Amino acid sequence: MGDVTETIKEQIGNNEVILYMKGTPQFPQCGFSAQAVEALTNIGKPFAYVNILEAPEIRAQLKEYAEWPTYPQLWINGELVGGSDIIVQMFREGQLKGMIDEVVPDEEASGEQ
Repeated sequence: MGDVTETIKEQIGNNEVILYMKGTPQFPQCGFSAQAVEALTNIGKPFAYVNILEAPEIRAQLKEYAEWPTYPQLWINGELVGGSDIIVQMFREGQLKGMIDEVVPDEEASGEQ
């Protein structure tokens, strides 16, 4: 299982904002993941994601690595923020935007593709 842990560490290390979720941002596969995506999308900054339904080894190992039993899991700047309830609460209180703004500069989000 060491390789899976290394993959998780690389994913978290290489992305300022990463969401481990069921499904994709376009097609969330559970209500909790949908709520997390909605909060992140409303902030308007890019974020990475991993569809744990397509990566069962990550799904199993991340629970142990994070010591967090459920999905989605939001990681910002290498730190576990939490699951859906925490994400939504922090979004409503404005904390989530502040955390993401700190690690994702505006110019990355505003350029046209």
